[in-house]
Amino acid sequence: MKQPKILVIDCGSNKTPYISQIVDEYMDVTTCKLLDFTEEDLKNINGVIISGAPILVTEIDPSPYLKKVEWIKDTKLPILGICFGHQLIGLLFGASASRMREDRDWQTVEAFEDCILFNRLPDEIEMMEDHCESISIPPNFQLIASSDACINEVMQHENRPIYGVQFHPEVSGNHGNILIENFVNSTREMKNDISPGSI
Repeated sequence: MKQPKILVIDCGSNKTPYISQIVDEYMDVTTCKLLDFTEEDLKNINGVIISGAPILVTEIDPSPYLKKVEWIKDTKLPILGICFGHQLIGLLFGASASRMREDRDWQTVEAFEDCILFNRLPDEIEMMEDHCESISIPPNFQLIASSDACINEVMQHENRPIYGVQFHPEVSGNHGNILIENFVNSTREMKNDISPGSI
């Protein structure tokens, strides 16, 4: 029987290797570049993490990137979007993006709804930010956590295991590691024989 595995979709952030390093402590990990992604990459995968990117969705046409993640609308796999990945998920489901004050520092993120990402974490955690855009809450998503700088810091789909975080847990110390570990642990019950065409 194949071991459970997480796919990290690399959107170009220099922080992406840290995601893989953390995941690798708990589960096998494989990576692919966003624009090289095909649904074949989902074979024998238990969950997907979509990384950040040095891309401003308010200044480019996001259509080529959104086309690469359209499969999320139909998948049963758990998905975690980080920063740009969070924004892609939001845009895919009907959110709007807007510019905000540049935030490249630690923020106190407060969770006010239950979410598996916050298992074993306090309601307020310090997380590292690296963005100058934010997204609205898309239809059928629930706002989970906010900061003074950004309303939509964490969101989750109302009835599917799809999550987005605006901050970068992969460079946020122990609490960030726990958040990623919580996501990885949530994927262990998934059948890892989901193949293209059955997502």
